[in-house]
Amino acid sequence: MRRAIVVRGGWSGHAPVAATDRFVPLLRARGFTVEVHSTLDVYTDGDRLADTDLIVQCWSIGQISAEQLAGLDLAVRAGTGFAGWHGGIVGSFLDIGYQHLTGGLFVHHPHGFVTHTLTVRPQQAAHPVVAGVDRVTLHTEKYWVLTDPLNDVLAEVTFDADEDTPWRRPVTVPAVWVRRWGSGRVFVSTVGHRVADLDVPEIRTITERGLLWAAR
Repeated sequence: MRRAIVVRGGWSGHAPVAATDRFVPLLRARGFTVEVHSTLDVYTDGDRLADTDLIVQCWSIGQISAEQLAGLDLAVRAGTGFAGWHGGIVGSFLDIGYQHLTGGLFVHHPHGFVTHTLTVRPQQAAHPVVAGVDRVTLHTEKYWVLTDPLNDVLAEVTFDADEDTPWRRPVTVPAVWVRRWGSGRVFVSTVGHRVADLDVPEIRTITERGLLWAAR
């Protein structure tokens, strides 16, 4: 039986308990034992992490110690999967080492909640995380993120330009990506400010598949 660890906490506005509870039954149904932790201290337990196949993190606007980050990074490099969504993974910690691990950093969500389209990149249409999904219409925060070229971007969103925006042409940014970090797999989706966002059928499918893809 495989092991998954859910690490949740930080800013309560992203509903870390309710959001992660959406996916615990899936993991158990797929044969994982699931531990839930409300502290980052589990990242310092090297033996436990070495025996863990997937870490699901939902921790927003927090601080991670050097020891905690080192333990997490070592585990992922050794093969433990790491996955999450929205601010729970790319708005977690202002630490360069952590951003190297995740491949991205949230910087802004212009205009708050907006209706927009998440589009799967045509060249990634057959990827198991997004197969069968083309476009998803959403009304929620649209994340402007800074990312690195090691990511395999699966889906993206576009910020249109107008006379009121400081940018003068449309800006397309990654919204769903996967990457390898050492021997580990990392899955990131920027969608999930509200639990309702995670219940959009296509987003639910992408997120569930992403967690399973990342697992060792």
